Amino acid sequence: MRIGLVGYDGLGRLLQAPLIASTPGVQLVGVVTVSPAQHAELTKAYPGVTGHPDLAGLIAAGVDSLVIATPLGERPAQVREALRRDLPVVCAAPLASTLAEAEDLMALAERRGVPLCVQQLRRWDSDLLTLARLLREKRLGRVRLFESRLQLTDLAAAGLGAEAGLLLELGSHLVDQALLLFGPVERVYAEAQFRRGDPAREREFFLSLRHRSGVVSHLSGSGLQNCPQRLRVVGERGAYSVDGLDGQAAALRQGRTPRSEKASWGAEEHQRWGWLSVGDERSRVPSERGRWDLFYQGWLAALTQGAPLPVTPQETLACQAILAAARQSARTGESLVVEGLEEAAERSRAGAQGRARRSFVQVE
Repeated sequence: MRIGLVGYDGLGRLLQAPLIASTPGVQLVGVVTVSPAQHAELTKAYPGVTGHPDLAGLIAAGVDSLVIATPLGERPAQVREALRRDLPVVCAAPLASTLAEAEDLMALAERRGVPLCVQQLRRWDSDLLTLARLLREKRLGRVRLFESRLQLTDLAAAGLGAEAGLLLELGSHLVDQALLLFGPVERVYAEAQFRRGDPAREREFFLSLRHRSGVVSHLSGSGLQNCPQRLRVVGERGAYSVDGLDGQAAALRQGRTPRSEKASWGAEEHQRWGWLSVGDERSRVPSERGRWDLFYQGWLAALTQGAPLPVTPQETLACQAILAAARQSARTGESLVVEGLEEAAERSRAGAQGRARRSFVQVE
């Protein structure tokens, strides 16, 4: 599968290019970048991969799908252009600044029968995969509280942006994880501190989500200080906590990739494992390997074998609905009922997941 990458600064260079190049059956064939320095770096890092000054030039060169990794303000127009040319699209999270814009893009994809998938790599973080295993094994009992934080000073080094405010840039990952683990949300409350003179860009935020399952998620993000505690989950039988971010972004910054590391990719050292607390007893829990490499394997399977998309349209719209409600709550100070938004998104896009059943790319 011939993939074209739009955007080589930040997300594109740090995350997308090495993950695409490491996926068997996938070839990175072109990148849109207007920076001479980035073009030189691209040529050095990926010999044979062509740099293009614009999206039209990349498409004209011949690609099977596109990956959009540009700043949030640029993504919707680029996604729309790709869909109109019937090119399957992967888009960095979040898809758009507003729920209405995200719905519009998903509706266009459905009408044209073209797969559109928002990339949620943090579904494959080591800590989240380990927590999912503990939940399957019922080691924590009935979960009451899920606390998740992304608080760090160097957002770019973690493969994150801040162009549209941290509630969207960081919150899209935190909300997606909470929905994935604990299901639909019925009430949202949010608080935010904004950049001076810019009420649309949050520098810190806190979200409280009440899930229909009874779980309460407390999610927070900040670009002011690093926070050692990443995640804590409290159940009736035990609690699980993890310090420090998943190590895959750091590995990519060091030049290590899933292709070079192979079976050891995403493995966390013993001292970085999380803790399971049951009563007065506390013990280390072996961490699952982080598997960001699984995303593009899933994308290839969706386009060539008709497999489900790695992240469905319904999941993307549910996340955007929560973010929209959170921004409103942060402005008004009110706790908002969001019941019905997710169902409406799912009903209106009921056929969207099934639209990727035909093969878009023939791989020999």
